[in-house]
Amino acid sequence: MELGVVFPQSEIGNDPVAVRDFAQAVEELSFSHLLIYDHVLGADPDRPGGWTGPYDKDTAFHEVFVVLGYLAAITKTVELGTAVLVLPQRQTALVAKQAAEVDILSGGRLRLGVGTGWNAIEYEALGENFQNRGKRQVEQIAVMRALWEQDVVSFSGKYHTVSQAGLNPRPARRIPLWFGGGADALLARAARHGDGWMPLMGPGKEAARSLDKLRSFLAEEKRDFSTFGVQAQAQVRGGNPEKWATHAEKWRALGATHLAIATMNAGHLTVDDHIAAISLYKDAVTEAAKG
Repeated sequence: MELGVVFPQSEIGNDPVAVRDFAQAVEELSFSHLLIYDHVLGADPDRPGGWTGPYDKDTAFHEVFVVLGYLAAITKTVELGTAVLVLPQRQTALVAKQAAEVDILSGGRLRLGVGTGWNAIEYEALGENFQNRGKRQVEQIAVMRALWEQDVVSFSGKYHTVSQAGLNPRPARRIPLWFGGGADALLARAARHGDGWMPLMGPGKEAARSLDKLRSFLAEEKRDFSTFGVQAQAQVRGGNPEKWATHAEKWRALGATHLAIATMNAGHLTVDDHIAAISLYKDAVTEAAKG
């Protein structure tokens, strides 16, 4: 199971040196991947009807593809991933173009995790339909893969039309597409169209049930679970080395291939605090695995 890190979006601040130091520390500590969360807009909690979402206008989110382009330039080996990009609220051909560019500039290090999101306010502001996001996501994947793989694309679907056009430059390889979410329909979609799954729960009964469903869906598609990725996450907050190691072992036993540690909401005030936290986590989980 590969260990990675979640980019501390809401706490890293606006100093590019801090972003650089964190990303390079992730690589120097030999983590395999660095994931980034995606939100474009935050709601005002004082809006009519109030707001109960986990993020609002006061929660900082750097733009995903711009940050990934920056990270591609200042790192050499770490895999760069989205966890997850809210795909249906974005223009499909533009996402294909941005993802291709990041993959090219990083030397083939992009892993594109996609989801449908939960924030209708963002969809409204970005001019997209919140209600049909799941159905559109399936077609978006087909359009993006066609644009990545074909010199000239002609596509006529329910939501997209491409009339003999293509991307240039195109990625030199097949960009991995992973799906985030937990509904059975999402698991079926991941098994049919994806390269991996990003669960949004802990390593308990719900995860075990979802993984059983995923194995079943993959079998229906005549695909091998052993070649399919599972990206779990862990939290520094509320834990200690023993708890982190136990949590990691539970995910490993369930079949997770990747596990990324998030350091946000744990009281860290500086980038050095975040770096110290990921180092402590890696030592704890690595030592426990050896034992």
